[in-house]
Amino acid sequence: MEGKLYVLSGPSGAGKGTVCKQLLAQNPDIVLSVSMTTRQPREGEIDGISYFFTDKQTFLSIKEQNGFLECAQHFDNHYGTPKAFVEQNLQQGKDVLLEIEPVGALQVKEKMPQSVLIFLNVPSKEVLLERLKGRGSETEETIKKRMAKAEVELGQIGLYDHVVVNDLVDNAVRQIESIMGRK
Repeated sequence: MEGKLYVLSGPSGAGKGTVCKQLLAQNPDIVLSVSMTTRQPREGEIDGISYFFTDKQTFLSIKEQNGFLECAQHFDNHYGTPKAFVEQNLQQGKDVLLEIEPVGALQVKEKMPQSVLIFLNVPSKEVLLERLKGRGSETEETIKKRMAKAEVELGQIGLYDHVVVNDLVDNAVRQIESIMGRK
């Protein structure tokens, strides 16, 4: 039996990475799809685990060969999901979790209608702003850009199969596990 592809997406600062880490720790049989990016690693990120970090030329070459399930450009950086990795794991009967931005999530749904889209939302815009500032890695200008982008992304909630509000990480993880039929 083929596995299912679950796409977790939402605005920058919604807590996608934190929720994914806990979900995967509690469900080690779920395969996390690692995206490729041209952006520089943040502190603590590891190549091949957090992302496949690459240069722009290599990324564009893979894109040209239709090697991505989805790809997008965010704030002068490119992101993409290597297609072969996802398809191979699904064919082996494994559930795959993809953590990406909304632009990419909608591309995946278009190419793979059987995928399950989950929008991870924040309790309020104020909470989102606090989380972005709390990262300590964002400039004021970047925070403003991310907040404006979040407004657009929030307008796309209706295109998702499920919406989970990340008020507390444990609650969000439980809801996602329920969606996945795990608990």
